Amino acid sequence: MKITLLSDDAIRLTPEPGPLTIEAESVEQTYSPFHMLASSLATCTFSVMYSWATHADLRADDLTIEVHWTFAEDPRRVDAITLTFDWPSLPERRLAAAQRVAEMCTIHTTLKHPPAMAIQAARTRAVPQPAAAPAT
Repeated sequence: MKITLLSDDAIRLTPEPGPLTIEAESVEQTYSPFHMLASSLATCTFSVMYSWATHADLRADDLTIEVHWTFAEDPRRVDAITLTFDWPSLPERRLAAAQRVAEMCTIHTTLKHPPAMAIQAARTRAVPQPAAAPAT
């Protein structure tokens, strides 16, 4: 599988043999946390669709997925994500089913129904406590 950084707000996943690789279209691009978020959605969606294709006796070696996102301010965040799949060998009559399958990705469901979040500080060593005063 290969993830290609298309821009600061887009990635493409293509099926490739071997381990996962991440490539940029220019040396100036870096793999950001936003690319990671999009990559997790693309990888999850691809996995679900590939599994469905295997069981439906469809080939999926030409399935590619692109994820694009936009930002909002106050607070700065991703405000919209668009996932597009291109699957030339998919029969037209299976398109609606493939779209439903894509929505079964757990990352998709998590983004549609966000989890509760908590941020906590972890202490790696105990904070010294003052010595107890001697009893009188």
